Amino acid sequence: MSGKVYLVGAGPGDARLITIGAVELLNKADVVLYDRLVSKKILSMVPKKTEKIFVGRNVGDDYKHQDHTNELMVKYAKKKKNVVRLKAGDPIIFGRGGEEAEYLKSHKIKYEIIPGISSGIGSATYSGIPLTHRKYASSVVFVTGHEDPEKKKESVKWKRLAKSVDTIVIMMGLSRIGIICKELANGGLPKSTPVAVIQNGTTAKQRVIKGSISNIAKKVNQHKFKPPCIIIIGKVVDLSKKLGWK
Repeated sequence: MSGKVYLVGAGPGDARLITIGAVELLNKADVVLYDRLVSKKILSMVPKKTEKIFVGRNVGDDYKHQDHTNELMVKYAKKKKNVVRLKAGDPIIFGRGGEEAEYLKSHKIKYEIIPGISSGIGSATYSGIPLTHRKYASSVVFVTGHEDPEKKKESVKWKRLAKSVDTIVIMMGLSRIGIICKELANGGLPKSTPVAVIQNGTTAKQRVIKGSISNIAKKVNQHKFKPPCIIIIGKVVDLSKKLGWK
């Protein structure tokens, strides 16, 4: 008989956005494996008796860290411990939760997935940008700007995406923002299309810059923006002038 692993979303940054279900599991956990972007305030919710282990990855770190995380989940579960794998945002939206669930399943470990508010949604909302709007956007897509380096070919078809969706939310794409915007322009997206880049969304350190796909890369460099950032492209970005509340 083994313990159980909970793949838990901590939300986008503001500690108030963590779910009641997530907090309940933190209080019952024997071990918490947490990511780099989980806030100190959320970590302070973990009881002192609970073992906390940092398993986050900094930008540019070796991707093999995931193997170590997988091994720890199984190791503690086999010791009959209840393990919370605490992830910033949502476990499934570019959080590798699906991969971790597959690994646990293959090792016959019981698991449960607790959703969290994705950083893409949280950052947009705290910036006054509705990702959908009846007048301006009937469709939205979430895209990673940084794919698995082991892939032989990039799977995101930026040129096709340009004319197929109203709002594009890009996660982990800051270092490639210039290339991405050029690809979208080559796909037919007007160069005047509004873009917002949100740094440290939903936190006290949140910063937002706006521009168009023709100049946003230059503005990112001028303002020295660094990850974590969310990029939002589409007409809804302009609504932040009217709807911004932070």
